[in-house]
Amino acid sequence: MTEKSSLTTSHFLPENTLLLNAMTEGVYGFDLKGNAVFINPAAEQMTGWNAEELIGKNIHDCHHHSHADGSHYPQQDCPIYRTLHDGIARQVSDDVFWRKDGSCFPVYYSSTPVYDNNILIGVIAIFRDVSIQKHTEDSLRKALAQVQALSERLTSENQYLLTELQGKQGAMGLSGNSKAINHLTQQINLVANTDSTVLICGENGTGKELVARSLHQLSHRKNHPMVSVNCAAFSASILESELFGHEKGAFTGAISRRKGRFELAHNGTLFLDEIAELSLEAQSKLLRVIQEQSFERVGSSETIKVNIRLIAATHHDLQARVEQGLFRMDLFYRLNVFPIQVPPLRDRQDDLPNLVSDLVASLSQKLAKKITKVSAKGLHKLQQYPWPGNVRELQNLIEREIILTHDNTLTFNSLQLPTLKDNNTAIKQPLTMIEAEAAHIIDILELTQWRISGPNGAAAMLALPPSTLRSRMKKLGINR
Repeated sequence: MTEKSSLTTSHFLPENTLLLNAMTEGVYGFDLKGNAVFINPAAEQMTGWNAEELIGKNIHDCHHHSHADGSHYPQQDCPIYRTLHDGIARQVSDDVFWRKDGSCFPVYYSSTPVYDNNILIGVIAIFRDVSIQKHTEDSLRKALAQVQALSERLTSENQYLLTELQGKQGAMGLSGNSKAINHLTQQINLVANTDSTVLICGENGTGKELVARSLHQLSHRKNHPMVSVNCAAFSASILESELFGHEKGAFTGAISRRKGRFELAHNGTLFLDEIAELSLEAQSKLLRVIQEQSFERVGSSETIKVNIRLIAATHHDLQARVEQGLFRMDLFYRLNVFPIQVPPLRDRQDDLPNLVSDLVASLSQKLAKKITKVSAKGLHKLQQYPWPGNVRELQNLIEREIILTHDNTLTFNSLQLPTLKDNNTAIKQPLTMIEAEAAHIIDILELTQWRISGPNGAAAMLALPPSTLRSRMKKLGINR
């Protein structure tokens, strides 16, 4: 019976080792028992073990006894020792070797069987330290993740940035020197540089979003985005995805992951316009986000933390909606930290000249028209109009007039002032003087929405002192 041969130091004669010793990769020679029979200088330098310390010993116990996380690495699982048993060459790129000082380093190595007359006699293992390569790969991977995240964020924010730029038009809606606008400006300055939640209330078209933009621009968050959401523009099923985002495949049509408005507003301001339109279910989820500053995307269980300043707006009476069961009381009190009431345009008629001047200049530039002035008659018309649509209606009217005019002066001839009701068609018998006077006063009061005093009140239109008008109303039994 032939004795089984094995790789020994005799196979590494000087004439055979010159090339191996010159290699920059580490080289180990193993006999069939897994003991070292050859170690080149590069291996000594990389591992800190001298050849004399390892020759004749089991290399796995020195270099391969543990995984990178410190868990045990059984010898039978070692690719080098498996090659000793099956003679199959292997290459490994995700492993570590341990140094003499107890530290480890990532390696790429190959285990190649050695045959003598077709008989397996041992294994040659060649390895190299890939620490720099791994570090570079990790750095590139992190950089790529950051680039992808930034690209996703920029793509998602693009529409909001465009809206932000478009929203600059009409920012002069807060200009003026009336008592009402001065009080509004004072409130904005008081709360702007805090992180307190603000609830902006006011009629449609009064400029609630302009107030929100002013609050953001005056805050310490001004260098971060202000993201706006019109809660009335989305259905209940879509709104949750808009606010919190969704994962790919979360629902039909979710072909990619999308960040929600809360995530986009991180470190900035989130403006929820028409918040009264939120469903009760959405209100419940919003309350949780306000309380915990965290949420999950639709289709994900991962919790995302955010740091936002919340501003909400509505033209509804939220207190009344709470009483009607349409709005959560706890959410109302969360939002109503610092309420701001935006005055309607009819309560700040003194600001009309400034508003008209600013809007004409801005819209003329936008429409490439040279409008230099507004006629006195036209301005008087504007001051007599009740403006149910507020500043938005004023802006639309001026834009329409600029488009229609053929010269450099706006006259507002197209503006139709409200007329007094023609009671003649309903009168079958002549009115007495007292009845006619009462009917006339009531018509004027309804025209001015029962505002008695002020430059546009009923007393001014009737050329009476407010006290006299109140006295006549009492005498005639006129009540609202």
